Amino acid sequence: SILMERRLFLYNFRNLRKAKGRRETYLCYVVKRRDSATSCSLDFGYLRNQMGCHVEVLFLRYIAAWDLDPGRCYRITWFTSWSPCYDCAQHIANFLRSYPNLTLRIFMARLYFCEDRKAEPEGLRRLHKAGAQIAIMTFKDFFYCWNTFVENREQTFKGWEGLHENSVHLARKLRRILLPLYEVDDLRDAFKILGL
Repeated sequence: SILMERRLFLYNFRNLRKAKGRRETYLCYVVKRRDSATSCSLDFGYLRNQMGCHVEVLFLRYIAAWDLDPGRCYRITWFTSWSPCYDCAQHIANFLRSYPNLTLRIFMARLYFCEDRKAEPEGLRRLHKAGAQIAIMTFKDFFYCWNTFVENREQTFKGWEGLHENSVHLARKLRRILLPLYEVDDLRDAFKILGL
């Protein structure tokens, strides 16, 4: 099936603040071609990590094999269970530089941080600088994924407890990561002056 099982989606995409035991990354994708004012869907589906290869790299290999027409514009939308690690963010940024006719939007259920807690934020900043639009998934995004990528047997998506609060918390965290460093320093100085 090209659709994900309900239990896999609900387990892997749950936006918990501490998601112990969730080691795999799932990536749901939609590829569209822009033709003037309209767009045409070319493909959709989902992938997961395979034998030591991260899902982001698998997708980049998959799309590179398409031999995209450089004269046309393409938009790819990802919904991922984890944000990319530093190395994957670098691969994605390089890929985007190689394909200026392609835009990428990434909606993430959770933020991934490895032992070196500085690497992943730097990777996300580089990815953002390379033109990727990155955001945390909201109820609307989970609802869309449920109806597009999940074998839901026509059951309505019901959010879990804490979905909205965790989305807001993670979105704030991502916003702090993406703030230009000089703005972060300015904020720290302002808080010091205010005694906060």
